[in-house]
Amino acid sequence: MAQAYTEASIKTLSSLEHIRLRPGMYIGRLGNGTHAEDGIYVLLKETIDNCIDEFAMGHGRKIEVELNERTLRVRDYGRGIPLGKLIDCVSIINTGAKYDSETFQKSVGLNGVGQKAVNALAIDYKAQAFRDGQSKLVEFEKGMLRKEHKITKSDERNGTLIEFTPDEALFGKDFKFRTEFIEDMLWNYAFLNRGLTLTLNGKPFRSENGLKDLLQKELAGEPLYPIIHLEDEDIEVAFTHGAHYGEEYWSFVNGQHTTMGGTHLAAFREALVETVRNHFKKDYDAADVRQAIDAAVAVRVMEPVFESQTKTKLGSANVGPDGPSIKEFVGKFVQQSLDTYLHKNKETAETIKKKIEENEHERKELAGIRNLARERAKKASLHNRKLRDCRQHLGERGARAEESTLFIVEGDSAAGSLTATRDVQTQAVFALKGKPLNTYGLSKKVIYENEEFHLLQSALNIEEGLDGLRYNQIVIATDADVDGMHIRLLLLSFFLQFFPDVIRNNHLFILDTPLFRVRNKKETRYCYNESEKQAAIAALGSTHEITRFKGLGEISAGEFKDFIGENIRLEPVTMNHLANSDELLAFFMGKNTPERQDFIIDNLRVEKDLVEV
Repeated sequence: MAQAYTEASIKTLSSLEHIRLRPGMYIGRLGNGTHAEDGIYVLLKETIDNCIDEFAMGHGRKIEVELNERTLRVRDYGRGIPLGKLIDCVSIINTGAKYDSETFQKSVGLNGVGQKAVNALAIDYKAQAFRDGQSKLVEFEKGMLRKEHKITKSDERNGTLIEFTPDEALFGKDFKFRTEFIEDMLWNYAFLNRGLTLTLNGKPFRSENGLKDLLQKELAGEPLYPIIHLEDEDIEVAFTHGAHYGEEYWSFVNGQHTTMGGTHLAAFREALVETVRNHFKKDYDAADVRQAIDAAVAVRVMEPVFESQTKTKLGSANVGPDGPSIKEFVGKFVQQSLDTYLHKNKETAETIKKKIEENEHERKELAGIRNLARERAKKASLHNRKLRDCRQHLGERGARAEESTLFIVEGDSAAGSLTATRDVQTQAVFALKGKPLNTYGLSKKVIYENEEFHLLQSALNIEEGLDGLRYNQIVIATDADVDGMHIRLLLLSFFLQFFPDVIRNNHLFILDTPLFRVRNKKETRYCYNESEKQAAIAALGSTHEITRFKGLGEISAGEFKDFIGENIRLEPVTMNHLANSDELLAFFMGKNTPERQDFIIDNLRVEKDLVEV
């Protein structure tokens, strides 16, 4: 029976209640820290953004971040929040100094929301302001004031100190901060704010060359030509071409990393193509101009309009109160500065031209192969026979679309166990048949010539890029043995070679499965390493029995449910793990068998050695 709709049905929440009830509106996804865009990192970003705004206004050249397990401390040396308004600034929504454009002219935090959300979503929150020889400290719990300390004298330099611990009731009891994601965040702040030093537990992050440094850090291999670095007031651009597939961009607005791009990035991509066409007086296909490009774009604008509170995509913006639109501003800058650069640097211009023509040749060659592969797939089956699909997919309407996951497993036995116990709403299974082809050094046409890779690409729907990606998480689920590790490497090589954006955008994971089952008549424990096994043996006593899982196919469907449900252990694959990926791929996957053999012999560790260690 439907509930009656009366005056009693209407509720008004306080801002604090609303933030805690609907945190996604303020920080995007919650998550447990395994994804770079999980909410705990947004809390840190919102805190640092305020420090960056102080630096941008000429106050404070250092920001110190300290991580102690689940607690973060952020200290800046700006002007310090006015002591009489400290409580209001960190707890009352729509309170701040950034509504006055003369005070914060090109700030990213314009709405007076960010720090209040940090406070509301923290189990413990402290804010301390140092200003002109005085200090004030306030303490909160879940956004509620716990203690207001009296103003005291202080010898500390002016600035603000924020300390918070996210609430595990919201983020899960297993959440944790990953230092590699925090370091990436701090590097981005450094690249965008030359002259600023940030530290993480004492480790410094500083840039002298801005976006040029960013590209040099992020590039997987050698660029085809020296990085083109162009800048003017309120805009900075750096780009080059590599040997990889796809397009890779880093875009920023007022220091905010717009991971979803927006109008500024669209303007750059369009202006780049038009400038190249005009310079070489040839109507190149846009895809050929941008294939294999690595580019970074940063702009500063007045009162940017983002598409959400998390500010990952720029909507509309003008460069100044009466200035041009962002499209006009970026387009004019790129067309003028890049054309001038290409005229002055003939060798680089010729390299770009040669790369575009190579892209054009490969695209036309692939077109014929792609059509043949599609016809073959239609004749073989009306559906992807290697895929046991789920019902909700990334980008579709559905409450759980963000949970969509594809498990890539080896063999039908593992696929059978996983398929029998998976959540059919959000979990899909793709079964490999033996070891896939080593794609190192091969061109993209191998995807269409190799049926297994073609079916995997079709299942993911990434042929034309990530816009159509059907699963938020792609999980490599192979056995914990030598063959399983080899298959894992072959799959990593495939994604690195042809779809690095899958890794850069944090979609690829490794499934951690138990190696041992330790049980007695009363209790069963699953152990993922030797130390967990020894702890289980000690806890269960002398009547225990141990099972060593040699492969996923040995794990029953009933047991598998525990490893892919709430207790799933996923290790994200990031470019931090794959630094110098070109060199790593060449060594492990290239045709250098004697060198690899010598390496294995020199570094071989037998079981006796490992036990002694």
